[in-house]
Amino acid sequence: MSRGRADGGSKKRSVTLVLVLVIVCGGLYMYTKRNGSTALEYSTKIRKFGSTYLGGDEEVDETPTKLGEDEDDGVVLKSIPVCDDRHSELIPCLDRNLIYQTRLKLDLSLMEHYERHCPAPEKRFNCLIPPPPGYKIPIKWPKSRDEVWKANIPHTHLAKEKSDQKWMIVKGEKIGFPGGGTHFHYGAGKYITAMANMLNFPNDIINNGGNLRTFLDVGCGVASFGGYLLSSDVITMSLAPNDVHQNQIQFALERGIPAYLGVLGTKRLPYPSRSFELAHCSRCRIDWLQRDGILLLELDRVLRPGGYFAYSSPEAYAQDEEDLRIWKEMSALVERMCWKIAAKRNQTVIWVKPLTNDCYMSREPGTQPPLCRSDADPDATWDVKMEACITPYSEQIQTSRGSGLAPWPARLTTPSPRLADLHVSTDAFEKDMEVWQQRVDNYWNLLSSKINPDTVRNVMDMKANMGSFAASLKNKPVWVMNVVAEDGPKTLKIIYDRGLIGSIHSWCEAYSTYPRTYDLLHAWTVFADVERKGCSAVDLMIEMDRILRPKGFIIVRDKPKVVEYIKKYMKALHWEAVASADADQDEDDAVFIIQKKIWRTSESVRELE
Repeated sequence: MSRGRADGGSKKRSVTLVLVLVIVCGGLYMYTKRNGSTALEYSTKIRKFGSTYLGGDEEVDETPTKLGEDEDDGVVLKSIPVCDDRHSELIPCLDRNLIYQTRLKLDLSLMEHYERHCPAPEKRFNCLIPPPPGYKIPIKWPKSRDEVWKANIPHTHLAKEKSDQKWMIVKGEKIGFPGGGTHFHYGAGKYITAMANMLNFPNDIINNGGNLRTFLDVGCGVASFGGYLLSSDVITMSLAPNDVHQNQIQFALERGIPAYLGVLGTKRLPYPSRSFELAHCSRCRIDWLQRDGILLLELDRVLRPGGYFAYSSPEAYAQDEEDLRIWKEMSALVERMCWKIAAKRNQTVIWVKPLTNDCYMSREPGTQPPLCRSDADPDATWDVKMEACITPYSEQIQTSRGSGLAPWPARLTTPSPRLADLHVSTDAFEKDMEVWQQRVDNYWNLLSSKINPDTVRNVMDMKANMGSFAASLKNKPVWVMNVVAEDGPKTLKIIYDRGLIGSIHSWCEAYSTYPRTYDLLHAWTVFADVERKGCSAVDLMIEMDRILRPKGFIIVRDKPKVVEYIKKYMKALHWEAVASADADQDEDDAVFIIQKKIWRTSESVRELE
């Protein structure tokens, strides 16, 4: 009898459980029907992933195949795990947790903790980065220069810390950028005009008739300096580390301003020699005298002949004993480097670099810093240590007494003198431009149903070659980060000579940017290159997803087998196909355009509710 009563209670509990499940599932069904493909729908299908570099909480069930391997056409991955919400701003190779957990021994005085340190492949967060709660599609350019959604970068400490300097202000649901900086409280626009006036440029315009085009802003803050230069046809690589002013580069990119996470530490910046017409430092808190002036010599390496260094800092004007000492030693150092003062006014000094090697050759024997070795490669930058030496000019520059570049915008399409370094003819350069203009026109035709003129702002060309993809976008309101492989031809110097910007990188590693910072990624045979190096195509797709903004686009131009391989991961990545096409008649590549869906985790949905 007792067994019978127990069975009856069990049946009642089972019925109750079934009813509860029916009610819950019915509620979820009605919710998703009402909201379409909502964030909640996605979050119920994706698992959480580990929160430590020393091992995840669970592993991905599916083992990815390699490109070109035979696969069952019916196999499609159902899900890829989602990272913990705490990692919504994860930068894998610039993550402090990696340093702490792997106990890397770094010299903090040399800023090594702000340099790239990537997790081993088996320790990576191979999971999708979730957006923060309340994430919204970014405000469009040019309005975004002056305001962004607070929910997208929910950090307001800079508004309080730098309130007197007008870096940024909180305005309800938005964060505004008045254009101030540590040194230019009254706005970057007036500061830039004053610099042009100091240099006696026509009409106080900083581009000097197109002769100044590419700038480097070291310790850029939220990049208002670079943002306000754009109206003068100047493009600036705004550079800052992920330091105590966290998220400054994230704010810059959210605003639609070119920017890169980096630091003057122990390794060369990822830019070729002679890339910039002007370098700028406004109270960037850098000790330029350390290690025999090695950081200033790194700026010298990337400055063009006749390039400028604009320095706004107390040492340039203050009269206390310590500032006077620094100014005296810095003046002596730059004099030995053959720099001369082009202008000095109030709190700003602008030095100019020589046009030729003449001054270097006339120095007394044994003068420090020395010239770099004749066999040293000034364009080798990937994981290369800085050297405390002066990079002399090539014979071509010595003969032409300068870079020999046309003013902007003519330099975009004028063959660079450095093409000869790569044994590229003028005909090959012009043919490259013609081919990529046709390809870009075709891309935009395929995208026409999905984009408006202001849909795309931040663009990355993941394999830029000579920059003709970016050059073909010259009439669109976009800027392009041109990425050149670390082990390929050194074409990045051609890209800079065309008045464009970019960086060296290996796609076997994560890029130095925050999540959700680019609207469009162009991947031309990138997957084949990654596989050739023995790296993971799946890791690359997860990294591309990290970089790409929700509703952003990926243009893949690669072999048909690569496209078919990517298609198997589309659902797991929450990507959807937009368009596809055969490539040019004389090649066997295919074109495949993808759009990233917007999704949120269940935690984000609960916070929104």
